[in-house]
Amino acid sequence: MNTEVNAQSIQEKYRLLNPFLNERTKRLWSAVEAKVLRHGGIQFLSQTTGQSRTTITRGIKELKTGELLASPNRIRKEGGGRKGALEKSPEIEKALLQLIEPTVRGEPESPLLWTTKSLRKLAEALKRQNYSISHTLVGQILKDNDFSLQANRKTDEGKNQPDRDAQFNNIHQKVLAFQKAGNPVISVDAKEEELIGNYKNSGVEWQEKKNPVQVKVYDFLSEAQGKAIPYGVYDIVNNKGWVNVGIDKDTAEFAVQTIRNWWYQMGKELYPEAQELLITADSGGSNGVRVRLWKKELQALANETHLEISVCHFPPGTSKWNKIEHRLFSYLTKNWRGRPLISYEVIVNLIAGTHTQNGLEVKCELDRKLYAKGRKVTAKELSAINLSREAFRSDWNYSIRPAVSINV
Repeated sequence: MNTEVNAQSIQEKYRLLNPFLNERTKRLWSAVEAKVLRHGGIQFLSQTTGQSRTTITRGIKELKTGELLASPNRIRKEGGGRKGALEKSPEIEKALLQLIEPTVRGEPESPLLWTTKSLRKLAEALKRQNYSISHTLVGQILKDNDFSLQANRKTDEGKNQPDRDAQFNNIHQKVLAFQKAGNPVISVDAKEEELIGNYKNSGVEWQEKKNPVQVKVYDFLSEAQGKAIPYGVYDIVNNKGWVNVGIDKDTAEFAVQTIRNWWYQMGKELYPEAQELLITADSGGSNGVRVRLWKKELQALANETHLEISVCHFPPGTSKWNKIEHRLFSYLTKNWRGRPLISYEVIVNLIAGTHTQNGLEVKCELDRKLYAKGRKVTAKELSAINLSREAFRSDWNYSIRPAVSINV
């Protein structure tokens, strides 16, 4: 065999064919040339084309056995190739989700999630936990878990709080502890009030072509049949919601009455052995940090239910991070989009008819009670509350125990 001539000939063939060959056809072509050359052909083709002896040997085996003929479009054997990072270390996904969970944000108008941490920083954090992972794979895992790239949204309602991240972590750990003990964890908040009447509602729905629902041009409160004030309770563990639709004012008394209704009509049955209740709430509004009536009404509820009630407030400027916003209220908004809320019956039915593929169930009732605004709680009444504050941010984290009655 003229080695020099053959080498030049094969190199020229390989150069001309290479742009049109894939991994499979390259090794089969090399295998054919090696078989034609017979003795020493494998070593010769390996040196000439740069393919490994193992690859050419595998090609010769495939020629003999007809392997891969059943799948002519397959380049490699099924299961072939390097093992991916997730296949070698399936716990990477769990570690990643645990890494971002305390600081996950919820997009209020979408079930998708997003995180403030960059892919490269997340990959670096995982590498410090001895996981070998690229930022590209981090992005793929997040995408598979319903995370998405999203544009800016107005969530900053005030100056940044120095203890914000620490409070998020505190809430996260407390929620986990309550869930582990089998005690209920609820997220509460009031949705913006809605005018009852034939008024335009944002969004669109299917209607007969060129025949939209006709609504009033202007939303005058004086012409409305009333206003609806939805206050919600979202059970984080069971993915169930309770909404109390008020007709008067959003006060602390109204907020706690909603929690009371949820407990007696839904929560008590779901948690028959519960000894404690954890409430996550915004720092403002009727359930705000500085609202004395909120604490007084919670004391009354604790006395009735014999539950120790713990409260964790989200820092100012982070109200949209509350679970109820994107786990309950966003779906309520979608369910009545494009429909005028012409009566209380319509709004109650639309709320109660809200369901999701993830199993969200919602119950709703109309609360016709009138709630007095501006009720004062004296310092003496406040001191009588069986209140226990945590060491960390005692204004945001506290518990109210049932009052101990003393028989004289």
